[in-house]
Amino acid sequence: MKTAMERAFIRCGQSGRTMADDGLVRLRPREYLHRSRQLDGAVLMTFDVLDAATGRVAGEISLRIGEGRGLFYLGHIGYHIDPPFRGRHAALHACRLCVPILDGMGMGSFVITTDEDNVPSIRTAMALGCRLESTVDVPLWCRQEYGISARKRRYVFEIRHKMR
Repeated sequence: MKTAMERAFIRCGQSGRTMADDGLVRLRPREYLHRSRQLDGAVLMTFDVLDAATGRVAGEISLRIGEGRGLFYLGHIGYHIDPPFRGRHAALHACRLCVPILDGMGMGSFVITTDEDNVPSIRTAMALGCRLESTVDVPLWCRQEYGISARKRRYVFEIRHKMR
């Protein structure tokens, strides 16, 4: 059974409406997968990140709601901002807009993983209020399955503590 947040995502996606807006970026639902086998049964919600000033697509952000072996290394949030829009904190704003969505999906915390040398993503995680939990070696099966690097830094955000 879908949650109210999932139903809202689907409705906004079908009508082309944005689901969240903070004046700098807007999130427009693009793709929904319920219980993705590739992601250990997680729900996948992918948004286009829109530049609020121009309405142009600036990147994307995906929420992976669930737990599993692969998600331990992938994290619950994955994002990409296109080069013309970098340096404006669009990823940070998009992540902030996702916190109430993840809370509405029943997540008490979430993980963002970064490569060890991805300084912009490390800064985004820290500015969001995440704490570095650990740096982990990614098993070969996971690197092959998802095409990710051999080591990941895991940053944890505690929703319940930050939302009060």
